[in-house]
Amino acid sequence: MTEEFLKLEKLTIGYNSQPILSNISLTIKRGSFTGLLGTNGSGKSTLIKTILGIIPALSGEIVYNAGYGKQPVLGYVPQRETLDPIYLLSSFEVVLMGACGRVGPGRFMNRAEKEWAHHCLRETGADDLSRKRFSQLSGGQKQRVLIARALAAKPDFLLLDEPTAGIDAAASQAIMELLRRLHSEHQLTILMVNHDLQAVRRYVHEIIWLHQGKVVQGPVAKLLSRDKIEEILDLELE
Repeated sequence: MTEEFLKLEKLTIGYNSQPILSNISLTIKRGSFTGLLGTNGSGKSTLIKTILGIIPALSGEIVYNAGYGKQPVLGYVPQRETLDPIYLLSSFEVVLMGACGRVGPGRFMNRAEKEWAHHCLRETGADDLSRKRFSQLSGGQKQRVLIARALAAKPDFLLLDEPTAGIDAAASQAIMELLRRLHSEHQLTILMVNHDLQAVRRYVHEIIWLHQGKVVQGPVAKLLSRDKIEEILDLELE
């Protein structure tokens, strides 16, 4: 039986005391690759940001397995990140940001951290982009660099908010293959928002589906069956 990694207990999330999701409970297993699905406005990004601590929960608890021994390190790939061209940051410098949680903001990055950043760029197939300005990269290239930045944190838990949004089919498939390899080789626990049901069906193992304030959780084969999609979304597929 796979060990429980994270439990949300009667969690209510939202902004300015206005709940988007109320009293939800779910678990994420250690080493799982979980897809987070739902229509626009269903609370997917809010849930990820609450787990990350970017926004506070309105009530309830976020509990990591007590047997884990420490607070897990979280890696985050946002939905889209842009840097104005006036900021002349290279891809390598963007990846180094991932080490700030470990080294501390404004601290000197030593040789080991810089070597680790290059390693993360190689892991994501982006080492040839290290000297290029981040602001000038294509969408797919930026996503590889942002995944490298998340890996630079040495995360136990990788959270991605639509990592393939706005990029072409070839780049999307390359990103998904990269995530599958990272999950397989490093046994990373991954939670990913993605609207591409075909990609989710192919790469993800577990599903958390948010719909009209309710949470449905289960294996991909069950929750992405035709009948279950019709039931969850209350529609009839042709």
